[in-house]
Amino acid sequence: QGKQKKARKYAVMKRMISLRDERINAKDRAKGPVKKKKEDPSAIKEREVPQHPSCLFFQYNTQLGPPYHILVDTNFINFSIKAKLDLVQSMMDCLYAKCIPCITDCVMAEIEKLGQRYRVALRIAKDPRFERLPCMHKGTYADDCLVQRVTQHKCYIVATVDKELKRRIRKIPGVPIMYISRHRYNIERMPDDYGAPRF
Repeated sequence: QGKQKKARKYAVMKRMISLRDERINAKDRAKGPVKKKKEDPSAIKEREVPQHPSCLFFQYNTQLGPPYHILVDTNFINFSIKAKLDLVQSMMDCLYAKCIPCITDCVMAEIEKLGQRYRVALRIAKDPRFERLPCMHKGTYADDCLVQRVTQHKCYIVATVDKELKRRIRKIPGVPIMYISRHRYNIERMPDDYGAPRF
């Protein structure tokens, strides 16, 4: 009649030898699990709570005021070019005050990496009216750089069109966001008394 066919089991793995097995050399053998000390219930637990900056008073950020320093993102410059908007003039039209666009080394490096297609954006970024902010950290990831900067110093408005960056900045209290809509600049999370228009 022939041999009976054995149904092959799926997802059967070869049994691996445990790293704690006696057959493995002593020097290669894994150490046993480290026993954790039991927590003393009567001990005082320490929690690290981030201290809120003293410049925030309810929804007001006392460090914000004219002339406004605006941190510009790469895509904000690109979208401004597409919408045919002059950065400095449009910022002043939005906030009714003097605005100083600031550009970090990371954003500058990002525009330079984008190459020939973004040469107009690079020329705008090198405008003498723009304030250049040096970066001390490693790497050139602009989003992390901007988030870190506004967390430390609450005197900036962040100009961006990037949804992910907006979501991250909304979590930081007292930092307004400038964005582009209907071929003009709008501002989000800015108190009325600072003169930001409501559209």
